[in-house]
Amino acid sequence: MDRSEKLKAFFSEEHKFKKEVKKLREILLKSDLEETYKWNFPTYTLDNKNIVAIGKFKNHFGVWFFNGAFLSDPYQVLENAQEGKTMVMRHWKFYNENEIDEKKISQYLSEAIKNQKKGTSLTTSRKKKSTKLELPDLLIKAFNANPEAKKAFNVLTPYKQKEYVEYIEEAKLEKTKISRLAKILPMILEGKGLNDKYR
Repeated sequence: MDRSEKLKAFFSEEHKFKKEVKKLREILLKSDLEETYKWNFPTYTLDNKNIVAIGKFKNHFGVWFFNGAFLSDPYQVLENAQEGKTMVMRHWKFYNENEIDEKKISQYLSEAIKNQKKGTSLTTSRKKKSTKLELPDLLIKAFNANPEAKKAFNVLTPYKQKEYVEYIEEAKLEKTKISRLAKILPMILEGKGLNDKYR
């Protein structure tokens, strides 16, 4: 399936937010960006650099800006795409058609394009990767109490193990950590990764 067929399939498939994502597409196509298809989503680029993409999910739809952290965000609508993982990508979620404000979206889009033309981007110094994954105390205790879970965890890929560790560590409150642990233990026992359903 080529790019145009993938785009057609994305926008024509039956979905709760079919009409809404078409509306977002109309707004983005008014810009000078090139429409392409990456990571299963319509993506809009400038000189082959990713600027914005459209996404649709079970309970929301929206756009995400690849360098959204550099946007001024006057309406305070942007969220970190994946807290603790994505450095600069930002989501703008919508839950119904009435929330789509073309003027505001165009304002954010215009700023994103200007930033790209200026070369605004994140420069990171690569950290030396630690090969050993440090498990949180809570996870260690859970594995001591449930050797089967420990065994199942050790079989997971390092990437999936890291996702689980970060999921626990990112919770600020102890009660959140405990509720997250209760959620993930059955998934670990089933040999599933934290984000398998999104892959």
